[in-house]
Amino acid sequence: MTDAPGILELLAFAAEPGGGNPAGVVLEAADLDDAQMQRIAADLGHPETAFVTARDGRRIRVRYFSPDDEVPFCGHATIATAVALAEVDGPGEFVFDTAAGSVDVTTEPGPDGRVVAGFTSVEPYVIDLEPEVADRLLALLGVSADDLDERMPLAQSFAGNLHPVVALASRDLFDSFVFDAAAMRALLDERGWKGTVIVVHVAGDIVDGLVAEARNLFPVADITEDPATGSAAASLGAYLRDRIGVPAPFGFTVEQGRHIGRPSVLAVEVPPVGGIRVRGGATPI
Repeated sequence: MTDAPGILELLAFAAEPGGGNPAGVVLEAADLDDAQMQRIAADLGHPETAFVTARDGRRIRVRYFSPDDEVPFCGHATIATAVALAEVDGPGEFVFDTAAGSVDVTTEPGPDGRVVAGFTSVEPYVIDLEPEVADRLLALLGVSADDLDERMPLAQSFAGNLHPVVALASRDLFDSFVFDAAAMRALLDERGWKGTVIVVHVAGDIVDGLVAEARNLFPVADITEDPATGSAAASLGAYLRDRIGVPAPFGFTVEQGRHIGRPSVLAVEVPPVGGIRVRGGATPI
């Protein structure tokens, strides 16, 4: 397929067999140029592929490519890369130097003996979503302001990538909305959103231990929705803490991927200040 050595393919955050988000991982990418990395990512066709371009002990430089562009950070590919590194170097701590900043990563054996990885995001922030952009985004989703969860106003949240957050009050609407992938891609590109559009539904109270179901829209190549999005989960944690005011520390679970047949689960831990921690596993495809 490619001229790169040692291409690994792993599923991250799988909730059950057949679930999770596929990621490519190249642990020895120091000799690859940008064009080669982009071609490998396109050939694999996964939402992202991670390339380890430099190493100094357990500190590594990582770059992430979708099938058509480089992205600053990718959570599920970070988890996949961490698990792959732990298989080689043994469990423990790593530091990933990414285009979004330095990310602390841990790996440890889980209850079943498989490695569980976690990353702490770069410093997050939450900003308003401009009204005219909000109107365009809602129109693309075929929803109106009346369909939104009044507890969770529209915003943009950053924890490695900037993600718009759209919370729908109705589970039925959350399950049934559709969108034009090409038009959504055009809006993403125009806004410089390298990650996903987070569409979320929270059925219960917004408290410690909540469960949020998310659909992360990511039209690229043949992909329309991302099965599991670590950077979006971290961004959602920052949004809940810094915009909604959920008292921290708290934890919550993101369920994702059901709508495209790849059920996934992400565990999120939100401290009182600073980066958001996301944990999960990864297994070879």
